[in-house]
Amino acid sequence: MSKEDLKLSLPLGLKHVAVIMDGNGRWASQRGKERVFGHRQGAECVKKIVKACSDMGLGYLSLFAFSTENWDRPKDEVNALMNYFEYFLKNERKNIIERNMRFKITGQFDRLPEKIKKLANALMEDTSQNTGMMLNLAVSYGGRQEILDAVKRIAVDVKKGVLDENNITLDGFGEYLWTKGMPDPDLLIRTSGEMRISNFMIWQMAYTEIYVTQVLWPDFSVSELEKALDSFSKRERRFGKVGD
Repeated sequence: MSKEDLKLSLPLGLKHVAVIMDGNGRWASQRGKERVFGHRQGAECVKKIVKACSDMGLGYLSLFAFSTENWDRPKDEVNALMNYFEYFLKNERKNIIERNMRFKITGQFDRLPEKIKKLANALMEDTSQNTGMMLNLAVSYGGRQEILDAVKRIAVDVKKGVLDENNITLDGFGEYLWTKGMPDPDLLIRTSGEMRISNFMIWQMAYTEIYVTQVLWPDFSVSELEKALDSFSKRERRFGKVGD
C-alpha cells in the first residue's frame, strides 16, 4: 500500500479540519522554479488531501486558498492562482459530486473573476443537497474583514429594527459570519513551520487545536495528515474548563 492509499480513521470529536496551505513558493524556489510551479504542485496535493478526508468521513474541510492580502502579490502570480481555481472547479466538479460532497466558497466572493463566480455558484447549487463532507475553499478571505463585515451587517439590522442590540449573542453573531452554518474548526493544520494563523478564521478558532509541521504544502502527504490526526487524538480539549 502506498502512502497515498492509507485509510485514515476519524478521531473522536473531530468534525472540522482547517488547513493553512503554506510553502508553495518556497518549495518552488528550492527547486529553482518560479512560484507558480509551487502553486501547481500544491493544487495536486489538494486533491489527495480532499479525497483522504472525504474517505474517512470528515464533516468539514476548510482550505485557506487565497487571502485578502494575496491580491497585492505580483499580477502574474495572482492570475496564475485564479487560473488554478478555475481549473479546479472545472476538473474536480465530477469528483466532488460523485463523492456526495458539498462545496462552498468563503470570502469576498464579489472580488473573484466572473468565470470563477459562475463555476462556483453552479457547483455550490448542484451539491447543496449532498450529505457528505463539505469542502470549503477560503478564497479572498480575511478574518478581520469577516468580523468587520459581520459588525456592519448587524448594525444595519439593528437600525432597521430587525435585531435588538440587547439580544446579540455569541451564537447570533456567528450567523453573520461568512462561515454561517459551519461548526468551528476542531483542528488547524499549518504547513511550512510558520507559527501564526495569518488572519484565518480568527473568531472561529478560539478553542481550535493547532498542529504545525515543517513540511511544505506540496510535500504534505496523506501520511503527514495521519500524523496531524494522531496528534489531535492525544489532545485533551477542555474549552477553558478543568480536565477529567
